[in-house]
Amino acid sequence: MSVSMSIAGLLARALLLNRDLAPGEPLAETVIRPLAALPEAAAEPEPHITENGSPSDRLWELAKDATRLRAQPGATEGLIEATAALQHLACLFAEDADALAARIAELADIQADLETRIDGALDGPYLVTNATKITNWLGEPIQTFPQMALCRCGHSATKPLCDGSHARHGFSSAKDPDRVPDRQDTHEGVQVTVLDNRGICAHSGLCTDRLSTVFRQGEEPFVAPSGGRSDEIIRAVRACPSGALHYAIDGLKGPDPVREPTIEVSKDGPYRITGGIPLDGDGSREHYSLCRCGHSRNKPFCSGMHYYVGFVDPPLSDEPTLFEWAGGLPALTRMTHIFYDKYVPQDDLLAPLFARMSPDHPERVAAWLAETFGGPKLYTEQYGGYDHMVAEHAGKSLTEQWRARWAQLIGRAADDAGLPTDPEFRAAFAGYIEWGSRIAVENSQPGATPPPHMPVPQWWWVCGARPGSRISALSPTADQTQIRLPAPDEPVRFTDHIKPLFREMDRKSMSFAFDLWSHSDVTEHADAILDRLREGKMPCDGAWPAEHIDLFARWIAEGTPS
Repeated sequence: MSVSMSIAGLLARALLLNRDLAPGEPLAETVIRPLAALPEAAAEPEPHITENGSPSDRLWELAKDATRLRAQPGATEGLIEATAALQHLACLFAEDADALAARIAELADIQADLETRIDGALDGPYLVTNATKITNWLGEPIQTFPQMALCRCGHSATKPLCDGSHARHGFSSAKDPDRVPDRQDTHEGVQVTVLDNRGICAHSGLCTDRLSTVFRQGEEPFVAPSGGRSDEIIRAVRACPSGALHYAIDGLKGPDPVREPTIEVSKDGPYRITGGIPLDGDGSREHYSLCRCGHSRNKPFCSGMHYYVGFVDPPLSDEPTLFEWAGGLPALTRMTHIFYDKYVPQDDLLAPLFARMSPDHPERVAAWLAETFGGPKLYTEQYGGYDHMVAEHAGKSLTEQWRARWAQLIGRAADDAGLPTDPEFRAAFAGYIEWGSRIAVENSQPGATPPPHMPVPQWWWVCGARPGSRISALSPTADQTQIRLPAPDEPVRFTDHIKPLFREMDRKSMSFAFDLWSHSDVTEHADAILDRLREGKMPCDGAWPAEHIDLFARWIAEGTPS
């Protein structure tokens, strides 16, 4: 082994590179700290290193050398953590998408003999080796690297990737001695037996929300296995992301689903692992949930503490797509599976129509809806886009009866799947279901000639009715924001006096036309706004006090200063 390939050599090169790469010491926390903490770094004599080439080229060579060392048997957690950071940083310096793909492929080849696995570092991140599919909570892919370090302390500024915050915050990976015991309880029912381990429950609520007659929040025993149909219970058990629930029939434990190895970064919650990725060398679990907030009482597994510590991800944009509002691909896939697994087989009209559908048909429909509702182009990339969808319906001579029943039952499946029930979303959802299903009937008729090579349609909110654009009759009355009125001789300013008059809900309700928090927009429409204020037509939940209207009029008279 060359000097530069030793732990001490990697550390010396990282120290030089940290000085030359960019301001801010980008390698200090994620590369230098874990390497410097290794016993080998102190035991080996400090090497004399001379580096040539640009900082970006040196970073790439350092990442490859660290990966070669990491790929050897017995690699330590500190080396793996540093390698993950170096791979990420080196790939950030790739010139374009092709160069990025080439770098990832080269690194993957170096560590190709390592198994896909997740290891929880002591008081550190999750070290993820050779995982190729990581998604966010919407089902959108997150860029993966052959070696990754995922944040588990909850403080990283580069979530889901680790930025070394665990060391600064004194994160501990130890279990709480007062945690719920790791014990499997058996609840026998007439048709199915439910096996429940409260010790690894992540409290996602998927079972209690969708089958409350069986999974009874706040009651003992928690499970009443005769409170629902066996197919409903099995579906709820399979949807459990933590692995706390299993089922058995006639004494035989039900099989786990067969899924692609995937890590999902759930919204405001844990990492949800599916597909049997081994954890700390244990490959017995098909699915489990790993703590991401840093406060679980049963680390590394999630215990639901993220609810209590207020762990949240960045909110949706001010104007979320239908895809985002629905819950992304996981929610749409859940809905289509319920539709084709539950409603279609028991319906005399639809069952014969779908008797020979492909096993992945629910995933195909979910991908189509995801793309239509503003999500990633999954259907176009994986299944062939609009032309393929048209070909699927060509010559089937679909009837209005079939269409109407399909539209009716997909709405029920949306309810069962927990899709949003607010009027704004359901108006847009129902609008597309009606429009799309009628287009499908039209395209399926003999002699139909649909226009070729059309893009997948894009559906949006109906008539500007977005979430938050109106005040719900069931919402508690909000207190009037305290407005600071200027003194008689004080100039009226938009930022200080006018903008605070408009609440966030007022802004959302008018966002289809202009922005009430924008000085230029309000200036342009000032006279029309003043007319509506004086008529009591704005805002929609009640007229402004006279003194606020007078203030707005005074601002106009003074020339609408910013």
